[in-house]
Amino acid sequence: MVERFDVALNTPAGRLTTAIDVPTGLIPITAIVPVTRRLGEEAAQLEVQQAIAAGQSISCQMGCAACCRMLVPLSAPEAFALREYVAQLPTERRTLLLNRLSDTKDRVTRAGLWDRLNDVAEASRSVPDEELDPINRSYYALRIPCPYLENEMCSIYEARPAACRELLVTSPAELCQDLLQNPVTPLPVSMRIGSILGLIWGTLTSSPPRLIPLPMALEWAERHEKDSRRTWPGSSLLDQVLDNMWRFLSQEFTNRRGASGEGQEVPSKETDRRSRL
Repeated sequence: MVERFDVALNTPAGRLTTAIDVPTGLIPITAIVPVTRRLGEEAAQLEVQQAIAAGQSISCQMGCAACCRMLVPLSAPEAFALREYVAQLPTERRTLLLNRLSDTKDRVTRAGLWDRLNDVAEASRSVPDEELDPINRSYYALRIPCPYLENEMCSIYEARPAACRELLVTSPAELCQDLLQNPVTPLPVSMRIGSILGLIWGTLTSSPPRLIPLPMALEWAERHEKDSRRTWPGSSLLDQVLDNMWRFLSQEFTNRRGASGEGQEVPSKETDRRSRL
């Protein structure tokens, strides 16, 4: 059985209202990943609509993969979900992906970065940005295409990380060829879904929020496979998702109010159980 919830969230770009179906029983953390991503995408679409109404345009288009040379972080729930996704792929396609991941690992290892990435993934504390920045820069300097990229197209588009979904720019597309040197203008993100899922996982497991580099996500998820099988009540997981989203939105309202010097609507959240199906 599933329980339907009517959800309403005020975001800086407008009001998000939607219905969510959540199983009534115990579910693994991966079951809440698609729902959480969907809420993030609906919030992002409000940002897109606001930008277009202001006369801006989104430069990101199908086949533009300049940003697919960056080091993409995943939360633990996303890493588990990606492992499940890859496991159900046809054998030939799965083998191709695993071979590309192996090639990427070899290149990153030769550059002396693999162990540093693993230290980030297995850190017993939150890794501050000042420690992550040189690692991100060193990885980007290698210009290694994402192992999930095929002909400059994402081969796992429906399962791609939240960080990939959230990176949209309104500056000219050609500037994205060097994201470290060029002043690109990203579209504002009202709530970081990877961070939200990471915080939830940390709360559930009494561990620090983790950032798992995409090239090693499958290896990390395999090492922690036992944790991926733990379950919690579906409604409880949804409550944690919405609580963390509200906190992110509250902070984003404060940040934008400070940047513009203008008052903005106070964020609110509403959740109503509608029915059981």
